[in-house]
Amino acid sequence: MHRTPSLYLLAALVLAASACGVSHPPEIEEAMATIPKEIRYNRDVRPILSDRCFKCHGPDAAARATNMHLDSREGSQIALVAAASSGRAIDPGDPYGSEMVRRILSHDPAYHMPPPEANLTLTDEEKAILIRWIEQGAEYEPHWAFSPPVEPDAPDVDDRTWSRQPMDRFVLARLEAEGLAPQPEADRETLLRRVTLDLTGLVPTIEEMGAFLADSSEGAYERAVDRLLASPAYGERMASAWLDLARYADSHGYQDDGMRNMWPWRDWVVKAHNENLPWDTFVTWQMAGDLLPDATQEQILATGFNRNHLQSQEGGIVAEEYRVDYVADRTHTFGRAFLGLTMECARCHAHKYDPIPMEEYYGLFAFFNSINEFGNIPYSGEAAPVVILTDSLTDARLAELRASIARLERELATAADASYPGWLRSAGEGAALRLPVAPASVRSSSGRAAPGGARREDPAPTGLIGHYPLEGFVETKDRLDLPDLVKPKEPGYFWGDRDQLPELIEGVAGKGMRLKGDGWLDMGGKRFVFERNEPFTLSLWVRLASDSTHGPLMGKSGGLFNGKRGYLVILNEDGTLSASLNHVFPDNSIEIRTTDRLPAGAWRHVALTYDGSSRADGIRLFLDGRPMASRVVVDNLRQSIRFSIDPATGDTSNWGGSGNLAIGFEGGNLPTLDRADVDEF
Repeated sequence: MHRTPSLYLLAALVLAASACGVSHPPEIEEAMATIPKEIRYNRDVRPILSDRCFKCHGPDAAARATNMHLDSREGSQIALVAAASSGRAIDPGDPYGSEMVRRILSHDPAYHMPPPEANLTLTDEEKAILIRWIEQGAEYEPHWAFSPPVEPDAPDVDDRTWSRQPMDRFVLARLEAEGLAPQPEADRETLLRRVTLDLTGLVPTIEEMGAFLADSSEGAYERAVDRLLASPAYGERMASAWLDLARYADSHGYQDDGMRNMWPWRDWVVKAHNENLPWDTFVTWQMAGDLLPDATQEQILATGFNRNHLQSQEGGIVAEEYRVDYVADRTHTFGRAFLGLTMECARCHAHKYDPIPMEEYYGLFAFFNSINEFGNIPYSGEAAPVVILTDSLTDARLAELRASIARLERELATAADASYPGWLRSAGEGAALRLPVAPASVRSSSGRAAPGGARREDPAPTGLIGHYPLEGFVETKDRLDLPDLVKPKEPGYFWGDRDQLPELIEGVAGKGMRLKGDGWLDMGGKRFVFERNEPFTLSLWVRLASDSTHGPLMGKSGGLFNGKRGYLVILNEDGTLSASLNHVFPDNSIEIRTTDRLPAGAWRHVALTYDGSSRADGIRLFLDGRPMASRVVVDNLRQSIRFSIDPATGDTSNWGGSGNLAIGFEGGNLPTLDRADVDEF
C-alpha cells in the first residue's frame, strides 16, 4: 500500500498551518461558517459516528476492526499500531494530531476513512463538525436518552427588542446564525387560525373568528388560547401523536384484520390530556396501572397501552412464535416511547449503536412476558387479558350481588357441615368411593359387572340427560348416527373420513368403540349447553392405546377460533388431564390440571364434575370414582361460556369446531389424538 507519500504531504500541510496559526483546508474553512459554534457530542457528533464509523469502530466488540473504538473517550484513546504521530484516534484539542482527522482528510484510498468499499462518505460540514469538536476538547456525553433534561440559558441575540419571552431568543438566535430576519407579525385572522390548528387540529369556526376579531381589548389572544386549551378538541389533538407512538388501532392488523375494542383506551388518553393529568401519572398508569394498590377501573384501563400491538387470527401460524413477537413489540414500544431508544437490534445481539447489551434487552423483555396469553387469538370474543368496563350504577348492583352470594355461600357451608355426618351414616362408609357403573338398561346380556365390583341391580343415575352406549352406528342419509337411549330423537354421530370409522369392540358393559386418527363422536345438537353458573357432570369409560396418546377427551367447545369457549377435558402430552371452562382461553377461564397420569392399557372411568361457582376449585376430576389430585392453572372466569345462540333457530355458533358434546373430538385446531394411536370408549 502506497501510504507514505500521502502521509508526508499531509504532515507538511499540517506543519505549514501550525507555523502561521491554525487554519483549515479551504473546503473545511468554508464549511466552518455553516456549523454550530459550540459542538455537542450527542446532538452533532454521535449521529455522524454512529452512521459512518460505529459499524467497525463502535460498541459491538465482536464487529470491531481493531481494539480502537469511537463510542467512548477510553476507546478513542487506544493506540493504533499503524498510526503516525500520537498514535491516538482522537487527541483532544489537537485535531490535526488526531489519527481520525488525518484519515477523513486523506485522499489515499488505502488510508482514507470511511474506506471506499464501505460506500460511505463524509460531507465537508460533517468533517468540520468533527474537527471543531476535537478543537473544543472532544467531550463525550452519556447517551442522551439516559441524561436528564437541563433547562438551557437563553442565547444572546443581536436584536434584543424582538423577543417577548425566552423561547423567542432561541428562534432568533438561529435566524441570525442563518443570516435571516424574522417576518412581520401576522394579522389577527392568521394568528387565530394558526393557534387553533396547533391546539385542536381544526380551523376556527366563523363564529369563533368573528368573536376574536371583535375583541380588541388587551389579552384577547391569551383568552382565545385559554378557550382552546379548555376545548375537548384539545385532548383529541394532543392524543393523536400519542396514539401513533402507542401503535393504536381498532383492529388486529394481520390477515382478516378483525375488530378490536381498544377505543375505550383511546378515549382515556383524550380524557387524560383534557384533564391535564401529570406526566408521571400518565406514564405510570399506562405501564403498570393494574399493579397499583387497590387499582381503579380507570388505572387498569390505562394499561391498554401495552395491548395495542398486532395480533393474528390465522389458523396456520405457530402460536408461540407470534406470542413472542407480541412480547417483543411491547418491549420495543416501551423503548421508543419512554427511553427514547430503539430496542430491536438487541433482540438478536448487543446493540451496535445504542448502549443496550442483549442480556439487558431480555431482562426488560421479561417484564412484558408475564401475560397469560396465546399467540393465536379467537374470532369470537376479545383476546386475553381484558377489562370489563362498568358504570357506577352497575358497580353498586354488583357489590350487592357479591355480598348476597357471600352470605348464601356461608349459609350453604354451615348447612353442609351439619348434614354431612348423617348422610354419611345412612349411605355407608364406602358410598362415596364406589366405582360408577353403566345404567342397567344398557348392560350386556351376560350381566358382566363393571370393574371394581359394581352390581347389576344398581339404578341409573338421576338427572341423566344423555347416555350413549356405543353399540354401533345407524346409517342415515349422509351421516352415521349414534343412538341415544335417553333422547333417541337427538342422536349423536361420527365426524371424520370413512376410512377412520370406529370399529366395535368389547367394552366395559356391552360394546365399545375404537376411535382412529382424528375422527370423533358428536353427541347431539342443541343439548348439553351449560352456563358457568350451572352444575353438571360428564363421564365416560376409556382405554388408551398407549402412554403417548394425547388430545381432547370430551367436552363442548368451539375450538381455537372461538377461544375454546365452552368446557373441555383434555389429555395432555405428559398423560395428565386438564379440565377447563372458557370464555376466551387462556386467561378468561378456569382450569385445573391433574398431577397424576391417566394410565394406558386398561378400562378406566373418567368423570368431570362442576359446581357452577365460576371458580377453579369448583372443578373436580375423578378416576375410577376417586378424586384426582390437581393444581389450579388459571382462576379468572368472568364471562359466559355459552356459544352465541340464534334466537330464531336456537342453533349454536360453530366457529371452527364442534358446538356439541363430543368424545375424542378434533374441535378446530385443538391438539388432536395422534393418528398412530387407537383409543377405545
